Amino acid sequence: MANPLRREVVRLYKNLLYLGREYPQGSTYFRERLKASFMKNKDVTDPEKIKKLVAKGDFVIKELEAMYYLRKYRTLKKRYYDPEK
Repeated sequence: MANPLRREVVRLYKNLLYLGREYPQGSTYFRERLKASFMKNKDVTDPEKIKKLVAKGDFVIKELEAMYYLRKYRTLKKRYYDPEK
């Protein structure tokens, strides 16, 4: 794996690991799934394939952030708005 791509993959793994701490099913569940996903693709050497996988990982990051923001929004809505209306 080329050095710049390796850096991207490590960055992606660290970001996903950080975001996985608040995963609804638990951080251990998320960490195991994340590791399995990265280990499944550890033998990929084609730079284009690696770039596609990193792009897919970035999409997953955006989806996780959206899920966390939605959860926070719902919590605030429950807290500050009257549920009877």
